[in-house]
Amino acid sequence: MKAFRRIGAKLTAAVGVTALVTVSVFAYFNIRQHRRSLLAEVERHAVQLSEAVKSGTEYDMLLNQRDRVHESIKRMGRQEGIGRIRVLNKSGAVIYSSDEAEIGHMVDKSAEACTRCHQAGSPLERLAMKERTRVFRAGSGEPRMLGVINPIYNQPSCWTAACHVHSRAQTVLGVLDVTLPLALVERDILRGQAGIVVFSVTATAALAVIVAAVFRRWVDEPVEELLEATRRVAGGDLAYRIQPRSDDELGELARSFDDMTRRLSEARLQLFQSDKLASLGRLAAGVAHEINNPLTGVLTYASFLVKRTADRPELQEDLKVIVRETIRSREIVKSLLDFSRQSVPRKAEADLNAIIARAAGSVENQFAAAHVRLALDLAEGLPRAAVDSNQMQQVFINLFVNAADAMAPKGGTVAVSSAARTLSPVGTMPIKAALCPKRHSLLDPEVKVGGKPSIRVKVRANGSEGLAYLDPVYGKAGHRHAGSLESAAPALFSCPECSLSLMKEGASCPACGAGVYTFESPPKGMVEGCARKGCLWQRWEAVDGSGQTEFIEVRVSDTGSGIPKENLDRIFEPFFTTKGQKGNGLGLAVIWGIVDNHNGTISVESEVGSGTSFLVRIPVKV
Repeated sequence: MKAFRRIGAKLTAAVGVTALVTVSVFAYFNIRQHRRSLLAEVERHAVQLSEAVKSGTEYDMLLNQRDRVHESIKRMGRQEGIGRIRVLNKSGAVIYSSDEAEIGHMVDKSAEACTRCHQAGSPLERLAMKERTRVFRAGSGEPRMLGVINPIYNQPSCWTAACHVHSRAQTVLGVLDVTLPLALVERDILRGQAGIVVFSVTATAALAVIVAAVFRRWVDEPVEELLEATRRVAGGDLAYRIQPRSDDELGELARSFDDMTRRLSEARLQLFQSDKLASLGRLAAGVAHEINNPLTGVLTYASFLVKRTADRPELQEDLKVIVRETIRSREIVKSLLDFSRQSVPRKAEADLNAIIARAAGSVENQFAAAHVRLALDLAEGLPRAAVDSNQMQQVFINLFVNAADAMAPKGGTVAVSSAARTLSPVGTMPIKAALCPKRHSLLDPEVKVGGKPSIRVKVRANGSEGLAYLDPVYGKAGHRHAGSLESAAPALFSCPECSLSLMKEGASCPACGAGVYTFESPPKGMVEGCARKGCLWQRWEAVDGSGQTEFIEVRVSDTGSGIPKENLDRIFEPFFTTKGQKGNGLGLAVIWGIVDNHNGTISVESEVGSGTSFLVRIPVKV
């Protein structure tokens, strides 16, 4: 009984019952029509036979040659398929018969074979053609017979014949009665009924088997996979994926399920990250109150002891370790506090060169101890920019310290330059928000391009489907494709959240003629771009219309070990570090947050073994 609780079994049973009822109704009417057709054919044959007998004996009857009539009737009555032939006079006496024993006997006018003509108590003089045939049984248990009554009417040839047996006043002289057995017809009908029944059952069973097989292949198995997937996901296995079998609704459901589990996995990671950051914020607040004061006391007394033990070098080395590690602990606490307390900048017009100079003065002693030379090449006459001076000084101090760490222990040169640049928004303006028509965010913080959250879209081309991660900087070409989509293939973009199309109807790329995708980037309107892989055309009317923007560029370069290419997109992530135990992975994350809050951008170029260069762009006007 458990099997009948499945959708496939229910549907198969429903289809089978429906087919059986339909075929049964069809079979009933078909058998009924088949029976009528066979009986009508036998009736037609019987009527033709009676007319042939009547015509064949007419001449002999006119000559009153009774022996010849009798022989003709007997001869025809012995033919296969004929039951009996007899001629009755008007009174009901059998004159001629293929069964000689009946000759001279009176028929029972109340018998089933005679009621047609004698139903009113006297013989009918006229009988309609349809009323001449009847189906009856000779006796109980006997097979059915078909009888044809053919009245013999008084013709002029009868009352003018030489025998002068009949007068002109008579209308009906007698009746020719032909009887045919229906055994063969009944057998054919039963065979037809059996054939139709067998066909009905076979067709219903075959249809049920086909429906069951089709449903099993295209519905049952995909549903079972979905059920298994829901159980696995409910058990916490968010990495479980379904292989779509088709492009129909169930295939789309499987793809949507995979997309849902992937998003759940991402949401879980984001929730975990959010919880971690929230915990870090609480921890940082507690650290600030509970650890900073003891660290300050340890550092103060350790520094005092270093001065008092100038004559005991072996003790001084131990005290210096305490001082160094205490300072490192204090810096870790400071980084945690900086990261957890990123606030809205309090902007005021300031000279960035002066801020850079103050930051350089803060690290001067540290650079000297690390054998690092700081080379400043600051352009004169820079316009003043609206910035939070303290936060910007923190940005440059962190960049300088990171550069020095990258060159330890050999040392090297940190080159710092500043310049004013007037740049087009193409290639410089970041896209900080991207929404589909249903207001789903297209930004993907997990996959970054150039260190920034990418714009994730679903792409379909040449029957293949995959994800594309668009460069979040307007006009840049750092797009990535998760699937193998041909560059020349026309592509369709859609939202990975709701699968709503992102294609602009009726629009084509002015560069290559391909389709155009579009999404909203509030509050600056719609962003458009070419949907063909390899074409870099984009248009952002609200930004293009604002003209060029004046920036102050600050470049910080070092001659250190460089950053591997695979790490470049992750260096601004919280807690990601390449320094091992020497770093906490928060410095560049803090820098990123401050620059972004100033509507600026920060990018990095690096080559392993040659050094790293950070480029900070801060707009002069907000």
